[in-house]
Amino acid sequence: MTKTSVAKKLFSATLLLLASTSLASAEGTLQLFNWGDYTSPELLAKFEKETGIKVTVTDYDSNDTALAKIEAGASGFDLVVPSANYVPIFAEKGLIQELDLTKIPHHSNIAPEWMDVPYDPGRKFTIPWQWGTTGMAVNQKAYSGDVNTSAIFLDPPPELIGKVNVTPEMNDVLALATMYMGGEPCSEDAELMKKVRDKLLEAKPKWGSMDYGMTEKMSSNDVMASEYWNGAIFRVRLANPDVKYGYPKEGYIKWMDQVALLTDAKNVEEAYKFLDFISLPENAALISSYARYANGITGSEAFMPEDMKTAPEILIPAEFQAAGHFLPACTGKAQDYITAIWTELQK
Repeated sequence: MTKTSVAKKLFSATLLLLASTSLASAEGTLQLFNWGDYTSPELLAKFEKETGIKVTVTDYDSNDTALAKIEAGASGFDLVVPSANYVPIFAEKGLIQELDLTKIPHHSNIAPEWMDVPYDPGRKFTIPWQWGTTGMAVNQKAYSGDVNTSAIFLDPPPELIGKVNVTPEMNDVLALATMYMGGEPCSEDAELMKKVRDKLLEAKPKWGSMDYGMTEKMSSNDVMASEYWNGAIFRVRLANPDVKYGYPKEGYIKWMDQVALLTDAKNVEEAYKFLDFISLPENAALISSYARYANGITGSEAFMPEDMKTAPEILIPAEFQAAGHFLPACTGKAQDYITAIWTELQK
């Protein structure tokens, strides 16, 4: 054997060793693409301890941000957490894959009311993460009037002018404004949507900001009112008892976020272990205990903190039950109107 052939064999062996080392280092990892400040560190630590799988979480601030990133391709993520009205969009674009339920034996723990949902019948694509509402949060030191109305941001009382935040979630803002003006979300009524546009443009100069991060900003009295999510405002109230959450009587948003397996996921087996893990009541409760939203897993309530069982941000008052609406996925003219109004509002 020549020196050249020996060298070639050694080089090939080295390449194989490097390749196997690289593959080994990739095993036991999982990439989760989730909303910011929404994933329990305790849950991740428990999952890693029980499975040996390390989860890396990358944050996003909106459904549109997540969709654009994944649609661009080669995101490197395995799991994503879209809201209900975005699940059909992800599925239709082929970005998420149908689940093999034999690999999620605790799938049966999903509560009956969250199993056969219109956006994912039979839960073929997703596992529940958390659900909640989008309503109004008001610091009662600044304003002691009615908080159960979208007038808080669409017709702000004098005490709140310049002190109101609007969370820059296009579909949420347009839906709340449409219901405030007497319509239904995803309306194709041109005259109604013109009124919605005019109302938003009239209201905008009275806002102080269009931003996220209200958990910190309302806790510290930097913002006096905001259209925001119930669980985050629950956390605010624990830090700042002057803050109260309201359910707009004109109509507010109900939503559920759920975990889906991306079509181009690399760590598929690890992803299935995570999906089954969060389907256990005690683990779903860890998710809720951190972010302070309800979840869709039967029996998780028994593992919840006591304050979640009576929280007004979690328990929707009977008088406002009928005003809650799950948002459909807007299409056609409805989406064109929404996008055009939002574009004008951003100017």
